[in-house]
Amino acid sequence: MRTRLLCGGALLLQLVLGLGLTFNASAQDCQVCHTAAADEAVHAVFMTAHGRLDGGGTAACQSCHGASPEHAAKPGSNPPEYSFGPRWAMPVETANAACLTCHRDDGQLFWLGSEHEQEETRCTDCHQLHVNQDPVLTPAGELDNCLQCHSRVEAQMRLPSRHPILEGKTSCSDCHNPHGSSTDAALREPTLNDQCYTCHEETRGPYLWEHPPVTEDCSLCHESHGSVHDQLLTTRGPFLCQQCHSAAFHPSLANTGSTPSNRSSNQNMLGKNCLNCHSQVHGSNHPSGSRLTR
Repeated sequence: MRTRLLCGGALLLQLVLGLGLTFNASAQDCQVCHTAAADEAVHAVFMTAHGRLDGGGTAACQSCHGASPEHAAKPGSNPPEYSFGPRWAMPVETANAACLTCHRDDGQLFWLGSEHEQEETRCTDCHQLHVNQDPVLTPAGELDNCLQCHSRVEAQMRLPSRHPILEGKTSCSDCHNPHGSSTDAALREPTLNDQCYTCHEETRGPYLWEHPPVTEDCSLCHESHGSVHDQLLTTRGPFLCQQCHSAAFHPSLANTGSTPSNRSSNQNMLGKNCLNCHSQVHGSNHPSGSRLTR
């Protein structure tokens, strides 16, 4: 009989309850039911930092799920004090608050009021805790997780000109903080330009001859996630340049792609690209570079 009780955790629990004994929390309480054989995913939490909280064992479980005396008394009928679903799902605010009791460092500082928080995203929608390695913390897992919701970004990432995210050379979290930030689009840096400069430092300047749109906003000319035009441009040249420089320094008709070759138009613009001559489009330090040609 003793052997059967030791091997059958659920049977032991039923016997204790059937005798009317008080079910006192001990280091083995949670593991009586949540054995490795019964639920390997739950048991694997003890291989992680969460499983070592408050000394490990049941104390670690209670640090996230609460003392849960009612659940311990009737585990099949009563949920834990804090249940993250899917069987007994808590309200989003309550579930996330349980995580925020510990996770309040700089990375989660702007969670309250962030776009994900306003969309009622649960921490457990992205993170898995009862596994040896949370998939979202790996580059491939992070990408798969983000693209489950951001389908428009996924479409842009498959255009001819794009950042090498699909190849694993960069990731969403290199630019964005999924837990929120003080900037638009949850960027990690204070401005979009500062974010771009973390990789494209050669465009930062300062320059003797500056191109004003460059210092104002990179997105005036570039798409962030992907484009059908080279260098992530929003529009191909010379049409992109002519949005501002319709006839600057080239007295001619604006290039529409159908302008006839006559005296009113300039052959330097028709069917050509401004970058053929104005190659230093981000700025120049050359003494003769006022036209960004060198």
